[in-house]
Formats: sequence, C-alpha cells, structure tokens
Amino acid sequence: MPQIFLNDLLRFSKDEMKEVKIKFNKSNGIDDPIELFKENPHIINHQWLFWRNKRRYFNVGQIAICLVRLSYDTWLLTTIKRVTKELGISNGINYEGEELEGFSQYYGRIIIKFKKSFPSQGRSYEGLHQELVVQQILPTTFDGEDFPGYDKVKLSYRQLASVINSGKRDWIAALENQKAVYLITDKYSGKLYVGSATSMSQMLLTRWTNYVRNGHGNNKELVDLVNKNGFNYVKQNFQYTILENYNGKVDDKIILQRESYWKEALQSRQFGYNSN
Repeated sequence: MPQIFLNDLLRFSKDEMKEVKIKFNKSNGIDDPIELFKENPHIINHQWLFWRNKRRYFNVGQIAICLVRLSYDTWLLTTIKRVTKELGISNGINYEGEELEGFSQYYGRIIIKFKKSFPSQGRSYEGLHQELVVQQILPTTFDGEDFPGYDKVKLSYRQLASVINSGKRDWIAALENQKAVYLITDKYSGKLYVGSATSMSQMLLTRWTNYVRNGHGNNKELVDLVNKNGFNYVKQNFQYTILENYNGKVDDKIILQRESYWKEALQSRQFGYNSN
C-alpha cells in the first residue's frame, strides 16, 4: 500500500510551503501536552503553539502547524493557524493567529509518523513534508487511548483525570462496576499506597474519582502529604495501577483480604503511605 503524506491532504504548493512552519510539542517534564489537549485544546492550540522562549518561531503571515507527541515517533495534528500578530514577548505567548477552517476536518484526527532527530521545536515544513507520513485518520477527535485491559492499566494523575472528566465510555464501563485492589505509586519518593475498591466505596470508578477530585481520597497519610506538599505534588508524581480486579458480586471480605496481602507483600505500611 502506498504511503500517504500529510501534504497529500493539505495540498500546499511549493511556494506556499516556504511560509509554513511546524511546532513540535512534547512533554516539558511537568506537563504532557497530549493530556492538556484532551482537557482543553485551547491550551495547546494557542498557549503551547504560540509560546516563545529566546527562539523566534514564526513571522506574521506564516502558517503554523501544531503537532503533539503521542509516542516516540507518532504525532497528532491539533490545529493549523495563520500568524496574524507578533507581541514582542520572550518567554511567553508571543503570537496571535487565526485558525484555518479549511483544514478543520483534520484537527485532532490525523496521526502522523515522524522520527524527530533534532532538538528544536520549530522547523520548516518545506524541508520535512516528505517525511510526514499519515499513519491513521481517526473517525472522531482524539480523546485518549482505549481501555487496554485491567492488567495493563498504568495512568498518571493527568491521564486518570482526563478519563474521569471526559467520561470516556470504554474506561467508565470498565471501572464503574469493578471491585479491585489498586496501587498508587509516588514516582518522586518511590513510596507506595495500596488501596481497595469495594461496594462500601461504590466500586473502582467512584474510588478513583475521589483521588481526581482531591488527590488523597481521604486516606490519612495521603491527606497529610497533600496538606504538606500541595495538590500539584500529586498531579506531577502519582501513578495509578490495578493489582487485582474482581466482579462486583465478589464478597467485599475477599477484596479486603487481598488488600492486606498486598500491603504485606509490598511493605507499604512500613515504607509507604498505608497507615493501617
């Protein structure tokens, strides 16, 4: 099957390509732009696209293509804008622009395969257009990865919040009627917290929704952590996985027994955030 390139869809002429630049957006070590896009596309399509440090990315009149990293060599096209104004700001949002409606059918839907081998975020489209391969055109706007199976769940706080707040149907269906023993990992300190979702806590979806809302789910050690370090500490460092999942009809006592087993196995009372 012949490859389809991005320009097969955008159809910029050779002369037009000279005025087109790409902004490659990837994690800055704190925020993952694909998670921000799922929460609020404007954050990426304006703030991240038009942010400038010391480097000048665009000139007025140029066309700006916004790509967001999905994986090592796959990128999501989120918007295409014409730059209408430069604000003279360094280390801030330096440009204004207007979205090109003629390409709106592709925003959030085109996944591009491209191996980025240079450090700069901005690059001329003319020199890269023959390397931007269309891997997939999604039927609807990208809203996150599909539910991978209970044994493969590994979510950052932002990913979990995106699943909960967007109401992603396959994830919601998988979590709402399940009992489980789960693990929260503090990736900064290495400390662990083992928890359980039972009928008393209204199943896994409700339990994890509580963590999204306040970061601690009313667990004593986690409450103390949030009070000490702030909610942003949780947002930046916590990861959520499922150790064991159970049908909603399984007796709560079994879930609690398994929770106790994992606390002992992982030593989360002695070295983690479990207080009982």
